Amino acid sequence: MSVNKVIKRITTSILRDMKTRGEKITMLTSYDYSTAKILDDAGIDVLLVGDSAANVFAGYETTLPITLDHMIYHASAVARAAKRSMVIADLPFGEYQGATEDAYKSAVRMMKESGVHALKLEGGTEIIENIKKIVQSGIPVCGHLGLTPQSIYKFGDFGVRAKEDAEAAKLKEDAIALQEAGCFAIVLEKIPAKLAEEVSKMLDIPTIGIGAGNQTDGQVLVVNDMLGITQEFKPKFLRQYLNLNQEINKAVKNYIEDVKSQDYPNQTEQY
Repeated sequence: MSVNKVIKRITTSILRDMKTRGEKITMLTSYDYSTAKILDDAGIDVLLVGDSAANVFAGYETTLPITLDHMIYHASAVARAAKRSMVIADLPFGEYQGATEDAYKSAVRMMKESGVHALKLEGGTEIIENIKKIVQSGIPVCGHLGLTPQSIYKFGDFGVRAKEDAEAAKLKEDAIALQEAGCFAIVLEKIPAKLAEEVSKMLDIPTIGIGAGNQTDGQVLVVNDMLGITQEFKPKFLRQYLNLNQEINKAVKNYIEDVKSQDYPNQTEQY
């Protein structure tokens, strides 16, 4: 008689243990139930319900327009699919940069209504009091430094961040502040690999890189980019593991041809 293997949920403590023993953490974005189930079944450690849904799902130029209601909708679908993976959701722009009490209320609503396991917030010392309040309430928080897409209009472009000494020093200061505030991990986006390595070594908590070299404690990519669904976005750091855009296009053309020629449905495909 076979015994079903118990699926152990990835937690913040497991992620820290992975850093300690040098096991790299894998993370991909996900925005819907079906994709999340595939990624979870494949063994991904963390599913990130990114506000990048604004770009890849809704077609916006930036992540700024997506609302808390939108994020809860996407996050709840992913959370229902994930049996092993840890699910982290972005708090969208405008929900945590202001008054601490407002940030806390947005965080609580996201956790209660979506069923995710943690939240991700962009920024450092400028939002540190809000992070402390959220963490102290029992909500795990993942930080995000470097290129923070919610601040794109402040930066002016999507270029590499912290190339200059002053900005690199500020990033290190922010990383320490986030750790001391109780963050369980930090995403480092589009910064020099050497800086990402230095930050990863000086922190006790895991770092997750995207365009930050291979010495971070883990990696994250947008699933639509990694699978080749998105064609127009191909930054240097992106490795495309599949050209799903091409495969889907081919399948749809075959379907159109079969319907037009009355080959589909055939005798075995009807009642």
